[in-house]
Amino acid sequence: MTPYSPPIRDQLLAIRVNAGIAELAAHERFAAAEPDLVEAIVEGIGQFAAGEWAPLNRIGDLEGARLENGKVRLPEGYPEAYGHYVEQGWNAIAGPTQYGGQGLPFTLACNVLENLGSANMAFTLLPILSVGAIEAVFHHGSEAQQSLYLPKLVSGQWSGTMNLTEPQAGSDVGALRTTAEPITEGEHEGKYRIAGQKIYITWGDHELAENIIHLVLARLPGAPEGSRGISLFVVPKYHVNADGTLGPHNDLRPVSLEHKLGINASPTCVMSYGDNGECIGELVGAENRGLAAMFTMMNNARINVGNQGVQIGERATQQALGYARERIQSARAGSPDRNPVSIVEHPDVRRMLLRMKALTEGARALLYYTAGQVDRGTLGDEGAAARAEVLVPLIKAWGTDIGVEVASLGVQVHGGMGFVEETGAAQHYRDARIAPIYEGTNGIQAADLVTRKLSLDGGNALKNLIADIQRDSAEEPGLCDLARDCASIADWMRDSDNLDDRLAGSVPFCTMLAVAVTGWQLARQLRSGEETGPSKKATVRFFLDRIVSEAAGLRTSATAGAADLYAVSAEELVA
Repeated sequence: MTPYSPPIRDQLLAIRVNAGIAELAAHERFAAAEPDLVEAIVEGIGQFAAGEWAPLNRIGDLEGARLENGKVRLPEGYPEAYGHYVEQGWNAIAGPTQYGGQGLPFTLACNVLENLGSANMAFTLLPILSVGAIEAVFHHGSEAQQSLYLPKLVSGQWSGTMNLTEPQAGSDVGALRTTAEPITEGEHEGKYRIAGQKIYITWGDHELAENIIHLVLARLPGAPEGSRGISLFVVPKYHVNADGTLGPHNDLRPVSLEHKLGINASPTCVMSYGDNGECIGELVGAENRGLAAMFTMMNNARINVGNQGVQIGERATQQALGYARERIQSARAGSPDRNPVSIVEHPDVRRMLLRMKALTEGARALLYYTAGQVDRGTLGDEGAAARAEVLVPLIKAWGTDIGVEVASLGVQVHGGMGFVEETGAAQHYRDARIAPIYEGTNGIQAADLVTRKLSLDGGNALKNLIADIQRDSAEEPGLCDLARDCASIADWMRDSDNLDDRLAGSVPFCTMLAVAVTGWQLARQLRSGEETGPSKKATVRFFLDRIVSEAAGLRTSATAGAADLYAVSAEELVA
């Protein structure tokens, strides 16, 4: 597997131009994000990721996490690498300052995760889940819960998880059966006994952190049916005493680990709570408002999962470029020189490599543009906060779709050797495939776009975004036409009273809008005055000339409606 080389130059370009870090640093809240510090963080985390996490990627895939005697074990090197990550303060980059965090922009936290995930995607799921737990407790927990749990979650000494899914409750979270019984007397009076089983719990158990803080959705006695009757509970692996020291092990355990296609170093647990009737948890936020609190974690996690598309795209692209440069095969067909050349010289290999670079760098531009809007929302800019809401399904869905496509192209560039595990190209493809599924499938993201996000702020959030693209794209007629098509489709969907028709066109529309925003942000990079080399110019040109035109071809599919999808019955379809 090719060593990871941090793409510092392109990351800084996206942070400066697409996130607008200088504008953020002009506000007192983010005044520390000065150019020298930003560069130090990007370079520092890149070196750390390449030096400590990347070398563990292959062994993590081959050996994976193991459940032994009720405890999850990771391959050699993982505990030390996680310990160094915590010691160097990387987990605390954007954490709240009152709980030991550095209070820097979310944009810079995204860069930390990008580098760590490009180095080792499976390992990076551990801090991704912890960040989500921090968000939930910070926004919805009581002052006592925040003081007790946040300092060590922010530092990374403790890790966090999300517990939603059950065997009968996948995307339909409202079908969950885990229960929470109030405790009215004794040592744990005022708390709850949690009982139930959760599946697909990422990093649900391990020994790298001192404690694991589980955020668990459960149902109180007499709660309303469906999603309106779900509450959120904090359930620590080890009880936490009032002074922050650890008490005995809570009544919870990993039952088994899933055997997966990829991300083998990430323990995906079946978790059992309350086997002995003594699993103790605390209510977070109001009763029956758990799903709203959990979505605080989910929104953050969806951006970070979109980041995974960038991560795996970068690693697969680097590996494919390295192989194409070294692999000698045949003469170039259009050249009078009949000597064999590196396959990077062949037209179709060039096409694949440029496509990989264009999609990856485009997704990076979209990622940091989204992060910058989140940071502006934090500063009180309501328009930016609404725009971030629109962008979340784009970066999560399209970002992870391109991660899979780029990893697949990486296998193709390797030819037969890409299908052989020893090269490592196949691992990127296997690891990438989960990202379009978890944290809300990409179909759910697209559905969110054409329902809730379509009408956000009276429809103005989406309208204003498209108007900005059109205004800035006069010199790019293809991009301007794509933005105009997006506006037309959005109007058609708003005017339609047939939800099936909107949902039937949601995925192509999501792709069209994501490509339009991405093309706009890439064009901004070239116009920014920042130094860009010939490779960057060629990559952006490829995106604007080829990928934008492909997206424009999705208009018919986006407006085709649902009638042909239901032209046959379910019985006839599966016969």
